[in-house]
Amino acid sequence: MRAFLIGRWQPFHKGHLEIIKKISAEVDEIIVGIGSCQKSHTLTDPFTAGERMMMITKTLENYDINYYAIPIIDIDYNAVWVSSVESLTPPFTTIYTGNSLVRELFSERNYVVKKPELYNRTDYSGTKIRKKMLDGSAWEHLVPEEVVKVIEEIDGINRIRRLSEKDYDEE
Repeated sequence: MRAFLIGRWQPFHKGHLEIIKKISAEVDEIIVGIGSCQKSHTLTDPFTAGERMMMITKTLENYDINYYAIPIIDIDYNAVWVSSVESLTPPFTTIYTGNSLVRELFSERNYVVKKPELYNRTDYSGTKIRKKMLDGSAWEHLVPEEVVKVIEEIDGINRIRRLSEKDYDEE
């Protein structure tokens, strides 16, 4: 069985890894959708689809998990979004998502929809990790070592800090 899991992965963290490991015990293959792939260079979505793909692939190569990482673009037309996803991915029967809209859209198309159990959401939150990066707090222990290396390679911390700067005309 092949399943689909979509997330923004901004950044890919240990909670995401635990979810993928758990799903991989239930299915033969996982399609890891890199959602909102067109978004980058904002405080909410600082990393590009390619950078997020590096985070995921470099981490998952250390595990016996059969997966495909595929960028998924947002379209502002919910009624056809599932068809768009289907056009970008191999066929799958089951979707794992914590997003109520995504659950609804795939349920209407008769997919098996499962809500993955979140892993220690208190610590493992992309929003909290990005905030720690911005304010100089320790964040490295919340992401796989490979993700730390990718963020260092792309100078991601300084990107987030530069993005947070206010220009005079913004005040």
